[in-house]
Amino acid sequence: MAHPHIVIRPYPSYVADTQDPYQFHYLIEIENLGPGPAQLLHRRWLITDANGKMLEVEGPGVVGEQPLIAEGETFRYQSGVPLGTPVGVMEGSYTLQDASGQPFEAPIAPFTLAVPHIIN
Repeated sequence: MAHPHIVIRPYPSYVADTQDPYQFHYLIEIENLGPGPAQLLHRRWLITDANGKMLEVEGPGVVGEQPLIAEGETFRYQSGVPLGTPVGVMEGSYTLQDASGQPFEAPIAPFTLAVPHIIN
């Protein structure tokens, strides 16, 4: 059986007026196009700031959950990350498992974190 096809859409935003130098929030949509359900087991993020400083973040699930995403469903969650620079990049992957318990990776393409109007 083929693994479900997973589409990941990030929506990053800058949060002004926080104690961190540059605080970014992001909404992630994880859509399961099927076939079958998929459970998100693990996340891995690689976060790089404008100085080339890299931070790797790994852990079980997302925001304390290991959601089971039915075929045709979309799971959404919000999280955040502080950066030491006004621009950065996030990328990574989720480890999911299909209905038969087989794990598979869903890559998260790089996306930019940037303070508005800093890049013309």
